[in-house]
Amino acid sequence: MASTTAFKDRNLIAVIGDEDSITGLLLAGVGHINEHQRKNFLIVDSSELFGVFYIISHSRMSPETQISGIEAAFQEFTQRKDIAIVLINQHIAEKIRPTVDRYQEAFPTLLEIPSKDHPYDPSKDSVLKRVQKLFGE
Repeated sequence: MASTTAFKDRNLIAVIGDEDSITGLLLAGVGHINEHQRKNFLIVDSSELFGVFYIISHSRMSPETQISGIEAAFQEFTQRKDIAIVLINQHIAEKIRPTVDRYQEAFPTLLEIPSKDHPYDPSKDSVLKRVQKLFGE
């Protein structure tokens, strides 16, 4: 069994989600900005009008740029040593599904969550798929 000293500094939850999900989690106290001005959250807004995703604090981006921005945040959050859990809205995880499916580490733990406008679909959850495979389902 691994020593707990390797995990003792992991005390943050990171979130990649839509504006409503992030707002609720920030109000619950999840938000953090470290001494290097790095946030533990990324707000991704889905614009049904344009059918693309764009990151709030930036101008409109092409879908390819948007997806690379989400992937970059995912990579950053999964490599940081102060993050214990990464929450990602399932509909956003679908945009970077190959990256999410390749992630196999125990820490930080990756959890896909529903959003107000997109219900949870267990058939798309990468963690649940691995558990089902482990139990031979």
